[in-house]
Amino acid sequence: MSSMASGNGQAGTGPAMIEVRGLTRWFGSTCAVRRLNLKVPAGSVLGFIGPNGAGKTTTMRILATLDEPDLGDAFVDGFSVVNDADRVRSRIGYVPDAYGAYANVSCVEYLDFFARSYGLVGRERMQAVNRVIEFTRMGHMLHKPMNGLSKGMKQRLCLGRALIHDPKVLILDEPAAGLDPRARIELKEMIGQLAAAGKSLLISSHILTELAEMCDRLAIIERGELLAEGPVEQILRGQAFADHEPEEVAVVSLQVSLLGEVQPALDWLRSERQLEAEMIADQILELAVADEPALHAELLRGLVQAGFAVNRFATKSRTLEEAFLKVTRGNVQ
Repeated sequence: MSSMASGNGQAGTGPAMIEVRGLTRWFGSTCAVRRLNLKVPAGSVLGFIGPNGAGKTTTMRILATLDEPDLGDAFVDGFSVVNDADRVRSRIGYVPDAYGAYANVSCVEYLDFFARSYGLVGRERMQAVNRVIEFTRMGHMLHKPMNGLSKGMKQRLCLGRALIHDPKVLILDEPAAGLDPRARIELKEMIGQLAAAGKSLLISSHILTELAEMCDRLAIIERGELLAEGPVEQILRGQAFADHEPEEVAVVSLQVSLLGEVQPALDWLRSERQLEAEMIADQILELAVADEPALHAELLRGLVQAGFAVNRFATKSRTLEEAFLKVTRGNVQ
């Protein structure tokens, strides 16, 4: 989409395009969302993660004006989802985790229907449909029945429908679910292009590795409560907890690959530096140290000066899966 695939937006630098303030939603005796606070700046991609039943879809439905909170409010581009629902709808594109496929409706007819639904007419409507087709690269599928599309092509079509009115905010609930590897890569590319164009995106997914690659910020919730929120790197380092104390000293794992005998280096690390170290493979040691680059440089210098042939020296980053397991408790509701 020419107007969406280019831009100078910088992630996280603009005002909040999505702001959730004390959002609470009950279903009977179950509190699906509890006093939730979130912000998504312009051009930012926030990954929204949590176990099943954590409250992700409920939050997204409220933002999409498909449900209302019992307490609190949420704002899109400054407009309340409770008091200004019509204005919110004109500013968001919502892709739910499940959507219908209509029999005997072609892709172009589907897009044209939603363009009309948003009040686009004449030349403006045709241009909007053509932009979406170009951006989603569905030109060869225009006249194919929607219910005959693959999962990946249906997902593209649904994303195109959400973009037809060129919204400022996109809310995507499990957009990569069921996609093959190529379709996931292409989806990630499109999300990057949309963020670069200054759009704000809120994305939920159970595919945590891909979320870490797609997003610049993450929010982790469990049982409706926010546990951690912040830039991806801070989440991975354990420095973005919401209501819990962060790790006092961020610790990383260093992996050291050596040429020659490993045991002398292991003894040196334990005795001379009082470090917890262990052999994890032939000629590879792993040790836990404070996340301080100056300390890492000094340690590498010490190993070399002590006569050890260091072949590789690198930090092992915590994965999003590891960070997720550390923050959450496995509670369900």
